Amino acid sequence: METLLLSTGVVALAEMGDKTQLLAFLLASRYKKPLPIILGIFVATIFNHTLAGLAGSWLAEFFSPDVLRWVVALSFVAMAIWILIPDKMDDDGIPQNKLMEKWGAFGITFITFFLAEMGDKTQIATVALAASYGTPFIIVAGTTLGMLIADVPAVWIGDKLSEKIPVKWVRLISATLFVIIGIFVALDFTPKIS
Repeated sequence: METLLLSTGVVALAEMGDKTQLLAFLLASRYKKPLPIILGIFVATIFNHTLAGLAGSWLAEFFSPDVLRWVVALSFVAMAIWILIPDKMDDDGIPQNKLMEKWGAFGITFITFFLAEMGDKTQIATVALAASYGTPFIIVAGTTLGMLIADVPAVWIGDKLSEKIPVKWVRLISATLFVIIGIFVALDFTPKIS
């Protein structure tokens, strides 16, 4: 249960102000079809993070638990720094060709989210967590839940939320929490949930 909660929290924090959350805003404001967009986010995340979780489990076979603990701790600090750097997108961030239009809101969301997550901090977090904890399917369930926690409100609320919450503060708070988590991992401190 701790692994599920950790992976959920890590990805939910990493997603705050991320390009995929901004993409959710854009898709929601353009298509005004929340359910296909949410389903597209869910399916794309499952595929993307399953690949990342399996890669992390594979890496765990080659490194000792102590090495993995330090790699995970340093990756949390690196993600904190990465969070502070705003993502850049095209003017609209959404593909505009006729073939894409035929795929509808679900197809466009699936493809853009899958591609946007390639090499993104949440995918890297999934690899690191799966390598460290050796439970790729629990990690994938947690990271997928974290993506949905961050992105579903963006879909439902659309661009109205972005006007009221300063992304700068969201990034700063998220980065601080990542540094704290990195320190806890480096010190091998795992809080026990009763």
